[in-house]
Amino acid sequence: MKATVVGSGAWGTALAIRLCRNGHDVTMWTYEKDLIPQMESTRRNPRLPGAVLPPELKISGDYSCIAGCKVVVMASPSFPLRSVCRGAAPYIDPDAVVVSVTKGLEQGTHLRMSEVIAQETGKHVVVLTGPSHAEEVSINIPTGLLAASTDQSLAEFVQDVFMADTLRVYTCPDPVGAELGAALKNVIALCAGVTDGLGFGDNTKAMLMTRGLTETARLGVALGARTETFAGLAGVGDLIVTCTSMHSRNRRAGILIGQGKGVQEAMQEVGAVVEGYYATRSAYELGQAKGIDMPITEAAYRVLYEGADVRKEIQNLLTRQRKSESENPGWL
Repeated sequence: MKATVVGSGAWGTALAIRLCRNGHDVTMWTYEKDLIPQMESTRRNPRLPGAVLPPELKISGDYSCIAGCKVVVMASPSFPLRSVCRGAAPYIDPDAVVVSVTKGLEQGTHLRMSEVIAQETGKHVVVLTGPSHAEEVSINIPTGLLAASTDQSLAEFVQDVFMADTLRVYTCPDPVGAELGAALKNVIALCAGVTDGLGFGDNTKAMLMTRGLTETARLGVALGARTETFAGLAGVGDLIVTCTSMHSRNRRAGILIGQGKGVQEAMQEVGAVVEGYYATRSAYELGQAKGIDMPITEAAYRVLYEGADVRKEIQNLLTRQRKSESENPGWL
């Protein structure tokens, strides 16, 4: 099957490699045209240096490579996604299946990535997400993903396209929850990194992850997601892997902030897109608009965008008014 991965970052590269291994005819489109000769000659992508590009993987900087593809995977970072989709749209075949693998929310509109893609392409979009570091998928470390769509047949089609002996893909009817879980866990992962940078322990991180998932699900349900989605791969699964691994750019940026680096300095040192920085603003604004209690997200917003002191924000979180863990404890 002919497929194009639109985006040559780490995750797009890993998925292009996986599709090649699954026997598909794959082209990887890149914005960085100047890197094409290097990637073609070395069979390496500096965005994912530990992986070898299969000899059959084609690389192009021309949107026309999308024409005739049955599968189009949108793998651009969140902030340029709309413009990338606008360039790609004229070349997407009417019967092509479009897959979104970008995690985040559009700045200003707060739209999910599949909504941005759908607006620009006019296509029904399947979301592919889950706890998955590109560095591990590219070298065949066993991984589980989620193909989410309101259209069961499309979800199962994407499941079949990507499924492999080291990549298990489940289906899900809740793209809203799948995308919100994927986007908002980056906020919590950045905060988890901050606690690591401050020298706090496992207890702190466990508390942060658990309560962070609670407020993520709270907002997700208010936006139309199913509660159970946040207990699955796109929720708790993605949260675990992103909060605990040094592969996570969000966690690494948080560590630097916890160690005293400025926000912009930390992101520059990470050297790649830190989606949690952008997602924090969107999550904060959505929570405010919906009247949702999101204390961790609100604290993160104050640190990232208002220059608040990290230790003071943590102390404020720990000394909030006491409450039950459950919002409906059921006591008589």
